[in-house]
Amino acid sequence: MPGEGEAMHLGRERSGEGDAAAAERTFGALPAARGRAFARSWWGQAWLKALEDTALDGEQLRLGRRHARAGAVGAVSVRPGRITAVVQDSDRTRHRSDVLLQQLSDADWDHFLDMVADRAGHIAALLDRDMPPVLVEDASAAGIELLPGIGDLESECSCDAWDHCAHSAALCYQLARLLDQDPFVLLLLRGRGERELLDELQVRSAARAEGPTHEDAAAERPGPGVPAAEAYAARDILPPLPPAPPPVATPGTPPILGGGAPPAPGVDVAALEFLARDAAARAQRLLADALAAGHPDSPPPPVLTPAQDAVRLAAAVPGEAISARLAAGSGRDARALAPAVRAWELGGPAGLAVLEEDWTPEPEALARATGRLAAAWEDGETRPRLCATRNRWTVVGGEAQLRYGRDGRWWPYRREGGQWVPAGPAADDPAGALAGLSAEGLPAEG
Repeated sequence: MPGEGEAMHLGRERSGEGDAAAAERTFGALPAARGRAFARSWWGQAWLKALEDTALDGEQLRLGRRHARAGAVGAVSVRPGRITAVVQDSDRTRHRSDVLLQQLSDADWDHFLDMVADRAGHIAALLDRDMPPVLVEDASAAGIELLPGIGDLESECSCDAWDHCAHSAALCYQLARLLDQDPFVLLLLRGRGERELLDELQVRSAARAEGPTHEDAAAERPGPGVPAAEAYAARDILPPLPPAPPPVATPGTPPILGGGAPPAPGVDVAALEFLARDAAARAQRLLADALAAGHPDSPPPPVLTPAQDAVRLAAAVPGEAISARLAAGSGRDARALAPAVRAWELGGPAGLAVLEEDWTPEPEALARATGRLAAAWEDGETRPRLCATRNRWTVVGGEAQLRYGRDGRWWPYRREGGQWVPAGPAADDPAGALAGLSAEGLPAEG
């Protein structure tokens, strides 16, 4: 008996894909489903909910689940408005069972295809054999119900039952497994095959890419508009803005991606889960910033380069394997990533720039920095001897260094393991920046 993947492949071979007139797909019998749910996708679960809300006899549903789990459902034929299979009872009696679902009208299909063609995300989802809730919600808002509702699934069976029997229930449970893998099965039931749908979407998308005709553009051209002074004068008669959304104390809980079907080759589930957690945390911080007082007057945060963002992510301690990938993505090895992470923790993008940039201040800025160094220590204080190289002042005979940032602040560094690493946060006062470092090996100026 074929596995589920083989059954789906068999269905494509028999459906005549590539032929727009093909209106039927046949899927080989699936293996027994002991110890697993029939529907993992939300649309597969919605299909089963329609069955369970429709059937009047819960005992027949229970028997149907047992038949489906035991592998008693034969090859499933799917065509517009109808699914068919032969279901075998425990006494080996075989019954032909059909489940019917109303097809969408041509007008409904036109509305649906226009909606999908207008949204690149919907097209990408269908090409990826996905049916996100937003696609179904958008279709429902346009008056097109893709998923069945209560009473939409009707049954016919050679056992002569007048309601859903164990055989039609088993067929519905089996179809939920097929829907999990390919939502185009549902669309075929509603009246259109996969190839026909994709070809029509391609035509409509191409027409949109070409842009409107001259006549269409003239018809849609807006009027002269409203002068800004007039719009501003009407501000007191406009309805008030809705209240701001409430603050979110903690980030949302991201989905758990592992534990189900094995991932596609090259997909790192742990890395995806880590990125989902990071996205939730960033969204919570962005909302908090947007609701904070003075937000309109605050400058926007800097746009990070991929290398900077890799360091930011590594600062969240994602684990050795992900950190290694982030190190490579930031153009570093693991040894070079550690000081970069420390620089980020101490000063964000500015701290990272001080670690990586070796620059010479302009004469005016250099004179200002030299003057601040000269005035940093009071008479009688221990004054370290410093050797200047571009924007870096290294303590002679010691393991400490001051780096002058482009923002005019001083950053303390210490030599560790043969490399200079950040040793503390920036300070406006160079003496204060060095104060946190050990005074050992810092000889006084002669």
